[in-house]
Amino acid sequence: MQRAERVAVDFPMPSRNFAATRRMLLIVLAVSIAFPLACLVGYGYFDYQRRIADSNNMIDRLARVTEEQAVKVLDLNQQMASRIVEMLGNADDAQIRSRETELHDRLREIGGDFPQVSSIYLLGAKGDLLVSSFAYPAPAMSIGQREDFLSAKAMRPQPYFSLPMFGPLSKTNVFTTATGRSGADGQFLGVVTVALRNQYFSRFYRELTEGDPALVLGLYRQDGSVLVRYPPWPAGAKPTSQSAFTAALRDKQLFGHVRLNSTVDGVERLLAFRRVGDYPLYVVSAYATSAIFDAWRRHFLLIAALTAVPCIAIWLLVFYSLRQLAGERRAWERWQGEVAMRLSAEASSRQLQRMGALGNLVANVAHDFNNLLMVVAANMELARLKRYNNLEKEVLAVERATASAESLTRRLLSVARKQPLKQEQVDLARWLPAAAPLIDAALGDNVEFVLNMVDNVWPVLADPTDLEFAIMNLAVNARDAMPRGGRFVIRCQNNRLVGSDTLLPDGEYVLISCTDDGEGMPDAVARRAFEPLFTTKLRGSGTGLGLAQVLSMCEQAGGTAKIDSVPGSGTTVRLYLPRHRERKATAAVEAQQQPAPTPAGVVLLVEDNEDVAAGVTAVLETFGCEVRHEPTADQALDVLSAGARFELVLSDIQMPGKLNGIDLAEKVRSAWPSQKIALMTGYADELERARRLGVAILAKPFNIDELHALVACEP
Repeated sequence: MQRAERVAVDFPMPSRNFAATRRMLLIVLAVSIAFPLACLVGYGYFDYQRRIADSNNMIDRLARVTEEQAVKVLDLNQQMASRIVEMLGNADDAQIRSRETELHDRLREIGGDFPQVSSIYLLGAKGDLLVSSFAYPAPAMSIGQREDFLSAKAMRPQPYFSLPMFGPLSKTNVFTTATGRSGADGQFLGVVTVALRNQYFSRFYRELTEGDPALVLGLYRQDGSVLVRYPPWPAGAKPTSQSAFTAALRDKQLFGHVRLNSTVDGVERLLAFRRVGDYPLYVVSAYATSAIFDAWRRHFLLIAALTAVPCIAIWLLVFYSLRQLAGERRAWERWQGEVAMRLSAEASSRQLQRMGALGNLVANVAHDFNNLLMVVAANMELARLKRYNNLEKEVLAVERATASAESLTRRLLSVARKQPLKQEQVDLARWLPAAAPLIDAALGDNVEFVLNMVDNVWPVLADPTDLEFAIMNLAVNARDAMPRGGRFVIRCQNNRLVGSDTLLPDGEYVLISCTDDGEGMPDAVARRAFEPLFTTKLRGSGTGLGLAQVLSMCEQAGGTAKIDSVPGSGTTVRLYLPRHRERKATAAVEAQQQPAPTPAGVVLLVEDNEDVAAGVTAVLETFGCEVRHEPTADQALDVLSAGARFELVLSDIQMPGKLNGIDLAEKVRSAWPSQKIALMTGYADELERARRLGVAILAKPFNIDELHALVACEP
């Protein structure tokens, strides 16, 4: 009975954590929403950038095709004009008029079979029409004050391309190529003009576009004037002459891409342009970004719909699971209530049984206790009757009854217990006087120090710390060479080297001569003075690295060092450092050529070491910059080629992949001259090649101030 009772009381209630299961289902729901959405947004962004890049490639190909067609036409025109000029020789107006019949036939023979040629005509020195391939005899007319005649006269023998016009004889839209003629003495003899049909170019452009209304092809003059455009501008439209495109034409760029809003129809377009050979003309291919966006949007909506199908299925499954879980929880709670009621009823039943057993026990105990009391009472009465004589037996009976009572008490009580170099511009006119006290202290009290400097000493580009170390090495060597005292003289002056024996290229250098009047050295020692670890000092007195450091500092700055010494007369060490010129003009040009402004505060970090990348990212973020990290230069180039621009591209030099950091810098400088880029490295491999690019170089480990100076982000 007791064993069965214990099993019923200790029955373990099964546990079920519905809150944890619900949290897990909600996490699955959140992930099933956030992850596909993030993937969809990422895909949409990169797909749009890919379409922009594909569109740029397409308009670039079309620009190449239109350039080839224009070059062929214009080269043919140039040949025809040259042939006609050669045929006319030094003939004046009267001589040409006398040969009108012959020249008319020759002009028709030269240009009559070419579909692009509307007419060829000859103009006299005053602009009078002399001969025309279109009409015979030539009608009496003069264009002496017309812009194309005056410009051809001024530009001869270079051809001049006129603005579009309506031909008075051919009754069609044309533009002309006018070539001025000069006599043997340089006298102006007239103009040979070839009129080209606009329709010929428009028809060719229409075939290339295949009727795509988003595509635009055109032929422009270098001043931005439109010669031919398909589709044509609306009637009365006046394109502005101030835009990034016209600025690129005026700068005579050979080719390029711009993104601009049309001042005529307000449409934003991607535009590619190329110069037509050596002519002052440009072909243009443009594509409306709205068409790119519409195609991207349709594709993106399709992908979104396809992505939504499995996502919706997952969401419905999660919602169904949540609903089932709620129902299961309610059933579980009801079951728990029923179990609790059953257990409570069983507990009540067991309690009644206990109480009944206890009642029986108490009744028995009371009965036995009364018996014991009866013994005590009886024996005490006997003792009284015997006047308490001969009471041994009675007392023993009381003791036995007392022991039995204690045993009974014990029975009742038992029932009741229940976690590379840092170069900068150095102004020697200020730097050397500032370093003089330190040099004087290194020389000691026995050596006199003299500093001679000319006025207007040129600045140099060097590491100030290395330069100071080099001068101090020379000062210490001079002090050791003059144990009994002497003079140490530093002379600083500008120097132009032409055919010198220093093996340096001709140019402008700053010469720092350090001379002492000490013991000097023989030729054999002087020839080896710059060798590392070579020293003439006693063992333990020198390392042989002082002069080697001096030469290394000069060579890393682009110069050299030479030593001249005469035993007993002293030694002179000459430091040649190239003059440093600031590239203000280049910076101005790059500023003019800079494309549309880039989003400020975004830095592209190119670093294969995840630890280094994390550290640099943290530093940049303290400056208020947003950082995009790419582990290789190949991936970084793909990002830039896709159209992304950054406040700064900060790249390591040594990285896995086809390109290293210097290769990336060369490509960025070539393709995007205005893109700011800096390199960082832990050793000096290929640093000379990097310096020729003119980019900033951070030597690891670099401090925060150096990195802060490169970025324009504001926190």
